Amino acid sequence: MNTTAAPLTRPGSGSWEELVTAALLGTDRRTPPAPAGGREAPVALLDAAATATVRRRAGLRPAAAAPRPEPAPVDPRPPLPAAAARRLGRLLADRPGAGGGRRGTAPDLMELLPQWLAAANARGWAPPHQALPALLDAARGRTDLRPAVLEFAGPRALWLARLNPDWRFALRAAPGGGTTLPHPQGREEIERLWQEGLFAERVALLSALRSRDPEGARALLAGTWATERAEDRLMFLDSLRTGLGPDDEPFLEQALGDRSRNVRSTAAELLSALPASALAARMAVRAGACVALDRTREEPTIVVEAPHECDADMERDGVQPTAPTGRGERSWWLGQLVEAAPLSTWSARLGGRTPGEILALPVADDWQGELHAAWCRAAVRQRDGVWARALLGEPSAPEAGGPGAVSLAERAKLLGTLQAGERAEWVAGFIAAHGLSEAFQLLGVCAVPWAPSLGRAVVDALNIARDAGSYPWSFSGVMGLAERCLDPAEAGRLDGLLAVPDEPEDASPGAGGYWAEAFQRLVTTLRLRAVMARELEAP
Repeated sequence: MNTTAAPLTRPGSGSWEELVTAALLGTDRRTPPAPAGGREAPVALLDAAATATVRRRAGLRPAAAAPRPEPAPVDPRPPLPAAAARRLGRLLADRPGAGGGRRGTAPDLMELLPQWLAAANARGWAPPHQALPALLDAARGRTDLRPAVLEFAGPRALWLARLNPDWRFALRAAPGGGTTLPHPQGREEIERLWQEGLFAERVALLSALRSRDPEGARALLAGTWATERAEDRLMFLDSLRTGLGPDDEPFLEQALGDRSRNVRSTAAELLSALPASALAARMAVRAGACVALDRTREEPTIVVEAPHECDADMERDGVQPTAPTGRGERSWWLGQLVEAAPLSTWSARLGGRTPGEILALPVADDWQGELHAAWCRAAVRQRDGVWARALLGEPSAPEAGGPGAVSLAERAKLLGTLQAGERAEWVAGFIAAHGLSEAFQLLGVCAVPWAPSLGRAVVDALNIARDAGSYPWSFSGVMGLAERCLDPAEAGRLDGLLAVPDEPEDASPGAGGYWAEAFQRLVTTLRLRAVMARELEAP
C-alpha cells in the first residue's frame, strides 16, 4: 500500500469489498470509499477497515450449536509407567536432522521409536492421553510407524482422527477404520457387517475371521464371490494366505476360472504353495517334461527343453503368457512352471538325488541360472528349508553364495525360510568370510536382538574395517542396524573400541577419530536401549 498518497477528498463508507480493492491496488490508484477527516488516505483506509471489521463481527448471528462429539472410548489397558511415559515424550520430541548432518555420540532417538513401540505393545501398555497428538503426528510423517503407533495409541487415537483431517490416515490404516469386529459367535452381526459394511470394514472382518475361523471366513467369501468387483475379489483372496490349507483348494481351484487375470494368478500362486494340490500336480507334470537327466554324457547332466507355447490350460493355471521386456518367452514360461511345481518332484525325476546333489549337477546349454533361480522362488513359496539350505550353500563359499543364490535378494528370501538361530549363524559365517560390504540386506532378515554369534561377527568386521583405515560412514547402514539390533548386553564388550586408534600411514585422514565417535554412539545407544527396556517393565 502506498504511504505517500494525497488525503482523501471523497467521503463515503463503502463496502468491505471496496475497502479490500483499495488496499490491494493502493490508495494512489484507487480512492478508498471512506471519510478522510483530514488524514492521509492510507491511515483513513486502515481506520475504515478496522471499523468495518468490528461491524461485520458484531453483525453476525450465532449459528446453531453443532452436536457434541461422542465421548472418547475407554482404553482398558493399564497406563504406561511414569518413566516410560517420560521416555516416550523424549523419543517423540526428537526430529530428523536435529544437530546437523552428524549426530556425534548422541543416539538417534527417532530410529529407536519403532523398537520402543514394539516393546510397549508386547507388554500391553496404554499411552498417556496427552501423547496421542504427537504419536499421530509422528505416524503421519512416517508410514512405517503407522501399524505400531495405531496399535499402541488404541481407540482414542481413532476418536481423535475423526476430528482432525490431518490424522484421517489412521481411519484408513486401522482395520475397518476402528470398527469393532463382531464376536465370533455373533453370526448375525458378522453377516450384516459383511453384507452392509464399507470395503475396509469387510477386509478387516475377513482377515480377523481368517485368523480364528478359516473355514467360516472362506464360506463368508464364497457366499458373495460372484457379485464382488474384480479388484475387491483380489484383496479378499489375498486374505486366504493366513491359515492356508488343503481345505481351501476347492475354492481356489474355482477361482482359477475367474474373469480377472490378477485373481487367477493369485489363486494359482496360493495353490502352488499347497504341494498336494491338483494344480501343483499339473505343474509337476509340465515342469518334469521340460527337465530331465541325460546319463549318456561323460557325467550325468541336467538337460532342459523349455515350453514352445503357453496354451490355455497353462494360462488357467496361472502362467503369464507375455514375457517382460528383454526376457525370452520360453525361459519365462519355464521359470513359472518350475517355480510352481512341488520341490519333491525333482528327487524322483533326477535319479533319487538330494537337493544338494541335484544342485551340484551340471546343466546343459546355459540353463543353470534360470533353473536354479526358479528353484529359489519355489523354496521360498513352499517354505522348504531343506532346499533353501542347499540353495544357500556354505556361507564361506566363493562368490558369497550357493549354486542357486544368484543375488542378495534371493539369499535374503531363502534365509527367511529358516529358523531364527540358523539364520543368524549363516549370516555370521557370511560376514566372517566376506565382510560387511554385501551383508546389509542379509542382516535385515535376522531376528532382533541379534544372536551373540552374529553380534560378534558384526563388531569384529567393523573393527577390521576400522583397522584398515577407511571412514566409518562407508558402513553407516550396518552401524545403524547395529545400534538398533545388537543385544544391549554386548555394550561392555565394546569399551575397548572407544579410544582413538593409531592411524596407519595409508589411512584416511582423521578416520580413527570418526570411528571412536561412531563406536561411542553405538555403546551409548545400546545402554539407552537397556534402560528403555527396564522402564517398560511393570513396576
